[in-house]
Amino acid sequence: MRIGISCYPTVGGSGAVATELGKALAKRGHEVHFIVTDVPFRLGTFVEHVYIHQMDTVTYPVLRTPPYDFSLAALMAKVIDEHQLDVLHAHYALPFAVCAHLAQEMAHHPAKVVTTLHGTDVTVLAQDTSLKQVIKLGIERSDAVTAVSESLIGQTRELFETNKPIRCVYNFIDPDVFQPQCGQSVRKSLARPGERVLLHISNFRPVKRIQDVIDVFARVQTQVAARLVMVGEGPEYNEARNQVERLRLGDKVDFLGRQDEVAPLVAAADLLLLPSSKESFGLVALEAMACQIPVIGTFAGGIPEVVLHGQTGFLSPIGDVEEMAAHAVRLLTDGALYRRFAEASRRRAVEHFHIADKVAEYEQLYREVCSQ
Repeated sequence: MRIGISCYPTVGGSGAVATELGKALAKRGHEVHFIVTDVPFRLGTFVEHVYIHQMDTVTYPVLRTPPYDFSLAALMAKVIDEHQLDVLHAHYALPFAVCAHLAQEMAHHPAKVVTTLHGTDVTVLAQDTSLKQVIKLGIERSDAVTAVSESLIGQTRELFETNKPIRCVYNFIDPDVFQPQCGQSVRKSLARPGERVLLHISNFRPVKRIQDVIDVFARVQTQVAARLVMVGEGPEYNEARNQVERLRLGDKVDFLGRQDEVAPLVAAADLLLLPSSKESFGLVALEAMACQIPVIGTFAGGIPEVVLHGQTGFLSPIGDVEEMAAHAVRLLTDGALYRRFAEASRRRAVEHFHIADKVAEYEQLYREVCSQ
């Protein structure tokens, strides 16, 4: 099949999933065309059967901002016609599904539109009433819609009052990339012998509750020799650094900034901290589990669909840093319990979220929409 993919090229779960999906589809013999504003951060080097179509933004004196969405839709239509695409897969309702709908109207060659909802396009953007109807249009005009968790499907139906069929296709991992042994060399540079490593990876948005990450660690390190490794950047980054200094934890917390290849860092940790207030799926939790790293998180959104409370990690109410810290200390001080959780984490990641299985689900969906 000839498949177009549009996604955000920057760091984030949606871009990572879209890119890995495209690479996997190409390895299975499909022709994949990324229609993007920039090269996706996880695309890396040359991949056979993968093509990049990068949008050029043109500025006009009479317009205060460039007509980004229209330019993207025009590029989509051009690629559909020139490469006879069978499917255009939009990752995010806004702007990609809406642009895909416009492209479908403009293109001469018929291509089906599949939209995958990742979370922010539903849970955050829909709060803006001026965008709500636009997002709903993108969803309802798609030929098929998927979401990355059952929780997100429920939120979408409630927010948009739509009866559009939405299929749950969970995010996925490649267990050959995210595996326990890949962090051995990195571990030596993160911690001294005997220290435990707590890890947080995110885009440092308010919903990630970075303050809770640091508060949990502050409590844990009074009982266990430990370090906190913070990966990523975003609006809460500076305040996080200030909080660390106020708590005089500067010698125990490392800020590594943005990292494109995170598998070795994840595998080098002992626990992942994910105290989010909103999380449509929690891809980083799945990546940690694949590396045999238990998760300390919250009962937010789709996290409980990934992390099994009391089996592959511990979940707590949002904001309950005392309980999260207690769970972390329990795992770090009980070797038998930790090993049981670590083994169960890897087993669940491989058995339920393997990339081969999820790519096959998308292939089946593509075949279904193309036969309609």
